[in-house]
Amino acid sequence: MAERFERAEAVIVGAGFAGLYMAHRLHQAGLTVRGFEAGGDVGGTWYWNRYPGARCDVESMEYSYQFDDALQQEWEWSERYAGQPEILRYANHVADRFDLKRHFAFNTRVTAATFDEDANLWRIETDAGTRVAAHFCIMATGCLSSTNTPHFKGLESFRGDVHHTGKWPHEGVDFSDQRVGIIGTGSSAIQAIPIIAAQARHLTVFQRTPNYSIPARNGPLSPAVQSSVKAEYDAFRARNSKMPGALGADMPMRPGGALEDDAEARQRQYESGWQRGGFSFLIGYNDLLVSRESNETAAQFVRERIAEVVENPHTAALLSPSNVIGCKRPCLDTGYYETFNRPNVTLVDVREAPIEEITPEGVVAGGETHAVDCLVLATGFDAMTGTLNRIDIRGRGGEALKDKWSAGPVTYLGLAVAGFPNLFMISGPGSPSVLTNMLVSIQQHVDWIAACIAHLRGHGLAAIEATEQAQEEWVAHVNAIAGETLYPTCNSWYLGANVPGKPRVFMPYVGYPLYVERCDAVAAQGYEGFALSN
Repeated sequence: MAERFERAEAVIVGAGFAGLYMAHRLHQAGLTVRGFEAGGDVGGTWYWNRYPGARCDVESMEYSYQFDDALQQEWEWSERYAGQPEILRYANHVADRFDLKRHFAFNTRVTAATFDEDANLWRIETDAGTRVAAHFCIMATGCLSSTNTPHFKGLESFRGDVHHTGKWPHEGVDFSDQRVGIIGTGSSAIQAIPIIAAQARHLTVFQRTPNYSIPARNGPLSPAVQSSVKAEYDAFRARNSKMPGALGADMPMRPGGALEDDAEARQRQYESGWQRGGFSFLIGYNDLLVSRESNETAAQFVRERIAEVVENPHTAALLSPSNVIGCKRPCLDTGYYETFNRPNVTLVDVREAPIEEITPEGVVAGGETHAVDCLVLATGFDAMTGTLNRIDIRGRGGEALKDKWSAGPVTYLGLAVAGFPNLFMISGPGSPSVLTNMLVSIQQHVDWIAACIAHLRGHGLAAIEATEQAQEEWVAHVNAIAGETLYPTCNSWYLGANVPGKPRVFMPYVGYPLYVERCDAVAAQGYEGFALSN
């Protein structure tokens, strides 16, 4: 069996920002690395998500690598919030600058990863027939990489084109003179809707749950702003690393909670954040995600802005969420609410009038047929666990990871799983991941994994494995921390609520600085909570 497998010291699954940096660190450490990527090139989520308006919701000067100062200084961002094409160019620039593509086989999907207990190796298999045996297996598969397509009766009968925002055609889509239907009003839809509406003959938006959206106030990023940040990039990064989401330290904030201000001062604070745009609106007070009363003041402010912008009161009411703001990742937009004032845009409330079926000519909702020529599915992702569960990952005794996670994902630090030695996950469930600036969380995880592997090699150790007790305690801790906040109070993809049948478990860890402290302490104490063996 062993002779049929090529050998490497480490296998990396995924060539997004996590996989690229992991390959760089391991190559620097002298390991032989084999990487596999289902896409045709690097970029991960930014390779697949090419829908109109696709853009990062973290400011460009923060959403970037910080491991190489020359890289930080040489790259010039064009906008405050970089769009998908620019981010993909950046990923390619990094890959070319550090010669990282040579480590990866593209258009190659990993189908199985099996731990061979006798040989103490991971045996990796791909849909291209490649087989590699490696000491370490590192999953850099991303948190938002498996598209979620709900079952719609009759979808296969639709005569027009159907596109999912998470797997957008690379050549783009021309909506001119098209009647377009878009299902979903999450982040992807909120970015895409204004652009599609400006192009299409008519756009019908099918909304189940309205989302809060804050103006991005995007625009060109001036050379002066870039120079100012680059002049003190280390200090800039250090300030952000102390923030709960690893971003926004330089945004204007008031100390204390929202109810400590009177109504007039609170209104000024919210208005300032609204005009500045971006996440500054939500970090203006320190208790918006722990106090329902404080949260309601922010939520009501946004509802009032929606009512001011959207001319039709009924439409404005349908677009106004009732849940707390921030329990789902807030959306940032450019002209989203204004789009519903266009005469060629119709909003359909599918909570009151559910989608019954899709016919060859359109969408039937609440007994009414909405004729469309093209369908856009902005239905999100099987987040955090989807891609991992689609690979047949088997640890000790042949136990499948998806079976171990049947009641919800269990990990230690979001990095490792008991029973799966030498298997690491970058930004896995149980780590801050999607509640943070992902580039910062990715780099922290990669650095920790690289240091761990160096420790094992330096001490002649063959394996590291999370203990069941440490894992149980970590999962309980993650849930306890989340329970102190408002995050679990609504049906979000943080809980897996968007995927039918998926266990409802709050997956990310709340609080980046505390998490980093814990990871550092675990390593400093000889990898406490792990079993190390030779």
